[in-house]
Amino acid sequence: MDPFVALMRRYVVHYTNPHDTSVCPEIMEPDYVLRMGPHVVAGRDEAYLPAAQAQFAQFPGLGLTVHEIVTDGTRLALRFSEHGASCKHAGAAATWTGLGLYRWNGARLTDNSVEQDYLTRRRRLAAGETGEVPAPAVAPWDTVAVAADPAAERVVRDWIAAGLPGDAVGYDDGGPGSAGPVLAGAEVVVDDLFSAGPAVAFRLTCTGSYAGGLDDVTAAAPGSPATLHAVGLVHTAGDRVVSGHVVRDRLGCARGLARSEERRPA
Repeated sequence: MDPFVALMRRYVVHYTNPHDTSVCPEIMEPDYVLRMGPHVVAGRDEAYLPAAQAQFAQFPGLGLTVHEIVTDGTRLALRFSEHGASCKHAGAAATWTGLGLYRWNGARLTDNSVEQDYLTRRRRLAAGETGEVPAPAVAPWDTVAVAADPAAERVVRDWIAAGLPGDAVGYDDGGPGSAGPVLAGAEVVVDDLFSAGPAVAFRLTCTGSYAGGLDDVTAAAPGSPATLHAVGLVHTAGDRVVSGHVVRDRLGCARGLARSEERRPA
């Protein structure tokens, strides 16, 4: 088994799914950092573990299903679903998608940039509609490392610069509710990008003026400053992006807009 993939197997099978945080010192460095939306959770014991334990407390049966892994041996992208019943919502259950970009030092994880589709989770818990867990990867732990491909990276950088055109890539939960916030005049910063053969993973920060799309979670005025973070994993062929998935922090964007509205002078 590829060493990085073997570490992620421990992460999923021995830590996340059994909620056994005693495994974390064996698989994460003390200064482990998690980035999600605008948040930076720095420090394994003092910051990350309390956040993970709070999640496990809210979802006592929380599970993680792996849909895809790619790695070049030094970086790894994991596309997954989480699912469970929430104690804060009278036992209502939901599934939601996520995508994480991991680094390690050859022994333990050092950081993770991740997005989870918390807007879909919020909507499903409120409506009592669980959604469906997509099919798991058939053999995720047999994934082998593939060398980085600078040509594939250039294709994806150009695609991002062009505004992520086309319909080959799915977003968030992939259903009719996956429409996201529209940011006019958006500036897109590529925070992170790496490849494993023709597969390319990335993290983006988009800033612009809010032009709608989140009406059920915010009443922000059009033109309000907005920020949207996203993590993606796409596949290239030749000079095109032919498939993939992007998970956006739509709920974080909505909350940022709501805070802006609260600060707006009356």
